[in-house]
Amino acid sequence: MSGAQVDVRHVRKSFEHGRIHALVDVSLHLDEGELVALTGPSGGGKSTLLNLIGALDRPDAGEIVVAGLDVATLADQARYRAETVAFVFQFHNLITTLNAVENVQIPMLGMRPRAERERRAHELLGEVGLADRSRNYPPTLSGGERQRVAIARALANEPRLLLADEPTGALDSETGAQILDLLRRVRDERGATILLVTNDDGVAAQADRIVQIRDGLLSSSETPALQAPS
Repeated sequence: MSGAQVDVRHVRKSFEHGRIHALVDVSLHLDEGELVALTGPSGGGKSTLLNLIGALDRPDAGEIVVAGLDVATLADQARYRAETVAFVFQFHNLITTLNAVENVQIPMLGMRPRAERERRAHELLGEVGLADRSRNYPPTLSGGERQRVAIARALANEPRLLLADEPTGALDSETGAQILDLLRRVRDERGATILLVTNDDGVAAQADRIVQIRDGLLSSSETPALQAPS
């Protein structure tokens, strides 16, 4: 699997009949297999940008091209969300009445036979270190374990682009570091492109590049000191 190249070109998005300008004029490029941290103050447009790239909403103007697909004009956005892109959220969004292996199978429903879905779900839980917790329900898992299940679920259909919205925000620093290490492993071993929203400077410093968005505009882009060439 290779990562997806992402090109956001002069994208604008407003809400409440144009009274709230979430994105004013945003252009952003991500290379295949790049891990980019998106930072900035609350309300600056970070989550809006992720939702547009993930086809959960449409821009008012501009283009979003992911792996050669014009996301905003796709006739089958559901297929794009199932096959090309996946989300990891801050609060994992697991279904509490399903156990871990059942939660991981959700993206594969209607796409793979039941036996294959279950086999792959167990395989992915093993990869994130939860082979022995596959039959546990979310309330019996720790915050870090629930986020690992969410990452396994996101990887179910081998997405080329992973959109992570503050995946460490609800975790303590040690557990957050483990989740970040797991995401970096996803990038290194699977080649996935990752756009990571975070307000944690330590998390952002682990990315290949940091992009800051403020008041609906990209205000800076830099290579973290930890990643900069010597």
